[in-house]
Amino acid sequence: MTSIEIKKVSLTELEELQKISIATFMEAFADSNSEQNMKMYLEESFPLSKLRTELKNPFSEFYFAVLNDEIIGYLKVNFSEAQSELKEENSLEIERIYVLKDFHGRKVGQILFEKAIQLAKEKQVEFVWLGVWEKNPRAIGFYKKNSFVEFDKHLFKLGDEEQTDIMMKLKL
Repeated sequence: MTSIEIKKVSLTELEELQKISIATFMEAFADSNSEQNMKMYLEESFPLSKLRTELKNPFSEFYFAVLNDEIIGYLKVNFSEAQSELKEENSLEIERIYVLKDFHGRKVGQILFEKAIQLAKEKQVEFVWLGVWEKNPRAIGFYKKNSFVEFDKHLFKLGDEEQTDIMMKLKL
């Protein structure tokens, strides 16, 4: 298998970012949520204008996982005030690691995760944290395997439904 390239997303790749964001979110959650709530969430979370603002934020970074010139997944990290919840200077948030289903089991998520850890070490933060849906055992298992521990819970709104995310962190 050709090696997977991790590439920082630029403003010129906005449409590609939107496409992979919608595709991977649909694959991950469409079966567990109503069509109406999915539509509402996708329209709120992934319009080009919002993605452009996030890409321009100096405290957020996006990275594509690319295989044979095809974008197969992506990572979004936040630090400082861009973090969605903790907003601590000594932490980095992994907001999203999403990989197309066809590429699950091929270590793409692990490679994106390792990129996030590399960024955290470069920024010399003390810990990395994230929120993961309580009904996503695959992701919870992945983070536990990578030494994350649960420390709290918070509500995540998907359309008009409130869901519970387990908050996990890894001390570096």
